[in-house]
Amino acid sequence: MTEFMDVHHGMKGITDEQLREAHRADLAIESEESVHFKQAWADPESGTVYCLSEAPSAEAVQRIHERTGHPADEIHPVPLTV
Repeated sequence: MTEFMDVHHGMKGITDEQLREAHRADLAIESEESVHFKQAWADPESGTVYCLSEAPSAEAVQRIHERTGHPADEIHPVPLTV
């Protein structure tokens, strides 16, 4: 499995509860695509949200996000970690 960092734009003003709700929605169906969403971060001022996941492909990550109503604008593999 590969780690992926995905980026969502246009979520200006997102609240803590909205971020938690979106993350919970992803977690509820992630196993259907063999994805595991590890963590999410948000900057309400810029409207940028980041999600770290482990998945078989970027396409699997996107399918989950699309089904939960918040498709990613960018998905990047993260092959190296220190």
